[in-house]
Amino acid sequence: MDLSKIKMLIEFVGRTNVTELNVSEKDVSVRIFQTTEKARAEIDVPNTGVANDTFNDPTTALTVAIKAPVFGVLHRASAPGQAPFVRTGDIVEQGQTLFIIEAMKVFNKIAAPKGGRIAYLTDIDGGEIETGALLAEIA
Repeated sequence: MDLSKIKMLIEFVGRTNVTELNVSEKDVSVRIFQTTEKARAEIDVPNTGVANDTFNDPTTALTVAIKAPVFGVLHRASAPGQAPFVRTGDIVEQGQTLFIIEAMKVFNKIAAPKGGRIAYLTDIDGGEIETGALLAEIA
């Protein structure tokens, strides 16, 4: 597979709603993917008229699941031996980096879709994760 064909495939994925494309030709395989805002975890909280104190109680708090948008190697820190981006119980802000997923030598930052407290955090670090795997929950 030549470089011009790979560039054409990348442009195709960029122009469309395709989130992942796998192409094999002879002994070469190419996997192209894109993450979108749609792939991030989102939550709509309806106005129920319930007092705000209800949402501060951990037993009734709503959580947002953060799932892996792509298959790859999950890194909980920016480099080996460095402190992890977050730990269970940490307070995070919207947009704060939580993980890095390495896929095809590309490092994809996974950011918090909303602010809150880390209620659950996967213990995988440096291992492979599947698309859709639960990485964390923010309460």
